[in-house]
Amino acid sequence: MSIKKSELILNPDGSIYHLNLKPEHVAPTVIFVGDQDRVEKVANHFDEIEFTTQKREFKTIVGKLNGKRLTVLSTGIGPDNIDIVLNELDALVNINLDTRSVKKELTSLQIVRMGTSGSLHEDIPVDSIVLGKYGLGFDGVLHSYEDKGIFERELENAFIDHCDYAKEKARPYIIRNSPLLEKKLLSDQIFSGITATAGGFYGPQGRILRLALQDNDLNNKIESFRHNQLRITNLEMETSVIYGLSKLLGHHAVSMNAIIANRSNLTFSKDPYAAVENMIQYTLNRLTS
Repeated sequence: MSIKKSELILNPDGSIYHLNLKPEHVAPTVIFVGDQDRVEKVANHFDEIEFTTQKREFKTIVGKLNGKRLTVLSTGIGPDNIDIVLNELDALVNINLDTRSVKKELTSLQIVRMGTSGSLHEDIPVDSIVLGKYGLGFDGVLHSYEDKGIFERELENAFIDHCDYAKEKARPYIIRNSPLLEKKLLSDQIFSGITATAGGFYGPQGRILRLALQDNDLNNKIESFRHNQLRITNLEMETSVIYGLSKLLGHHAVSMNAIIANRSNLTFSKDPYAAVENMIQYTLNRLTS
């Protein structure tokens, strides 16, 4: 069945609407960064560059490192942007854009987020790196899609009970990362646990400026949660949606986060750019070695 033009939107040059990309621009491994300026910081490590483009906050560079072809793409901030990026990336490899029909054979991408985050525990210091074994979503984006059994219901229920989570909010959901990519990227240099994804930066992450919070104690509840030796290690704004949509669409995904703030002891990295560069170098080395 042909997908209607209002649902799958293409630009006049045939590229997909928001990302401004064509199928040939999507490498088997795609690196997500939030900040468009970080795209070049990743690509500076490439041995060669073959393509670059930008539309709105979505900047892309395609190149090679150690003989491996990579696409690095800025997603912007937040779960809603991830919904755009992942659906359009998937369309580029799994939908024939000429016939507007889904391809019979699935192409599965390897998607690695390189982001920044805040730690929730004193023993995960600033300038360290956290790999999200699970993504915990407070955003509700995944509830717009059919449930295909991807949710970790036992873990979700334990978290909801522990926090006495407000029923008027979207139900928190938890998704496992790709064990394939976790094995490739995890080492004794890396912390691992549950990465929580908030739908905003201020109130949704417990920050107070002029507005009161619905639950003043939520961050403490999140920090104290334990289940089967798992804890929530860090808080950011993209991972859970990356994990959820990747799993629904048949892709592999993992999230690497440079810790630039510690919400437990209220410290901030003295050189967050160096922390990000360290994460980039570590991740690229593990991906391409």
